[in-house]
Amino acid sequence: MADRANVTVTIANRNPTMPRPRLGPLPMTAAERQARRRAKRCRLGDPPSPAPMPRARPRPRRWAAAVAALVALQDEYRAWLDRLPENLAESRTAEKLQAIVDLDLDELLAIEPPRGYGRD
Repeated sequence: MADRANVTVTIANRNPTMPRPRLGPLPMTAAERQARRRAKRCRLGDPPSPAPMPRARPRPRRWAAAVAALVALQDEYRAWLDRLPENLAESRTAEKLQAIVDLDLDELLAIEPPRGYGRD
């Protein structure tokens, strides 16, 4: 058996990576590279990347916005009920409007939702 400590293995590198030549005298800025990439994708027919989704607002803010929207709608329905003609005072529409106006939204306004993750 041959001595394995003296075995030399050479791997030929047939595809060395060489730096690509510059397209202009100065390096391109990030904006120029991005514009070139967009133009190339447009030429190739690739659709542009979708815009990133906006971050969702925190739950407490969404809760406050939803409650404020409900209170504003209730005020609109109250005004509608107040402007209802006399001949519709006993109608089904008036009953539904009265049910909405009678809802007590003060309990919803008093609720302060948890902020979460130990920030309460």
